[in-house]
Amino acid sequence: MKLNGISDNAGASPSRKRVGRGIGSGMGKTGGRGVKGQKSRSGVSINGFEGGQMPIYRRLPKRGFSNAQFKNDFNEVSIARLEQAVEAKRLDPKKTVDAAALVEAGVIRRERDGVRVLGGNEAKSKFTLEVAGASKSAIAAVEKAGGSVKVSAPAKEEPSDA
Repeated sequence: MKLNGISDNAGASPSRKRVGRGIGSGMGKTGGRGVKGQKSRSGVSINGFEGGQMPIYRRLPKRGFSNAQFKNDFNEVSIARLEQAVEAKRLDPKKTVDAAALVEAGVIRRERDGVRVLGGNEAKSKFTLEVAGASKSAIAAVEKAGGSVKVSAPAKEEPSDA
């Protein structure tokens, strides 16, 4: 194979439509914009504009706020996903399964603020989970299979007032 012989698949990058170039092009006269009105002209800014009436986002009251300082960013892992990793021989259910073990097994990419295990399936393996959070159904499924779940709240750094 030669570099000068490489080409893209046919139709992979279609040429752009040249609008407003005569009636024969099929995109002439109005250039695909329909007829008249604000949207047919350039400089349109009508998102949220209600014809001079007070817009709904200004009519409705605002309350509260979300403090990002206390927000946790968990990795959510289902029991089915854990079972999949066990079947693929990437996760050993006999050892303690924590965030570091899941990263090593390739189940999650990075630890973030911890792992939250979600249920929905039956656990076949006897897991010993050490996670930041778990749903009631996940805990029930793991304990039914003879495993245990230790839920520990993630350690958050105190905000520094610099």
